[in-house]
Amino acid sequence: MAVQCPSERLVPMQHLSALRVEDAERVTYPIPANVHAETVTSVRHYTDRLFSFRITRPQSFRFRSGEFVMIGLPNAEKPVFRAYSIASPAWDDEIEFFSIKVPDGPLTSHLQKIVAGDTVLMRQKSTGTLVTDALTSGKRLFMISTGTGIAPFASLIRDPETFEKFEHVVLTHTCRDHAELAYGVELVEQLTNDPLIGELVAGRVTLYSTTTREITPRMGRITRLIENGRFYSDLGIDALDPWNDRVMICGSMHMLQDVKALVEKLGFEEGSHSRPASFVVERAFVG
Repeated sequence: MAVQCPSERLVPMQHLSALRVEDAERVTYPIPANVHAETVTSVRHYTDRLFSFRITRPQSFRFRSGEFVMIGLPNAEKPVFRAYSIASPAWDDEIEFFSIKVPDGPLTSHLQKIVAGDTVLMRQKSTGTLVTDALTSGKRLFMISTGTGIAPFASLIRDPETFEKFEHVVLTHTCRDHAELAYGVELVEQLTNDPLIGELVAGRVTLYSTTTREITPRMGRITRLIENGRFYSDLGIDALDPWNDRVMICGSMHMLQDVKALVEKLGFEEGSHSRPASFVVERAFVG
């Protein structure tokens, strides 16, 4: 599918009108050299802790589904940049992000207040380990996520290349409360209506959502649910098998460590761009 992109917005040291959200006054800050200045096209708040937003895509920006990029706001002489996983697939004509709201976060305390028409800064290059090239081929692909760690999987699950390499995808998403699971639920529900991959993914994606704080029919940390077998019984599937399965992990540091230890105990080996193997972990975080 061809990507229809907006005009290039890479403008070294151009002065841009930026919104200072604390006092709602318009001030002008220089845009750093070699940084894209993109326009917010939409914002959606899911809870008081989570929101998503989309921005225009520079014509020259290329990335692989699953990668992350550094973004910031033009609200200071030296803007704060943080790593954000790209939630949109590589073919999309806009860039989507899924973010947590941190009241005193150097970036997110301001980012959570953006509206359509505001400017977001984005560095030119993306990177990351959560790409299918870092995995050897397999039958099932398990995407294990907590919170906003679902973002790179939102990209991968909408990329046709994922389904060329794997027969079935199991996406797990664990959050504290039920309302925080909405992003993942809607993501999977909308897949079948996607004009590009709807037919391709039909019957090939399974979502397994759990909560850790709010009481719901399905509760528990994913590691415990895998270890006690409920994960398999709930879905009616065979246990994880390093010969046929591949695993991607993204979320809180505690979850990353626990799931990494779990799959390694089962015989999985960590992969990389230079040496593809049976599982990969992403360690980039938003602050």
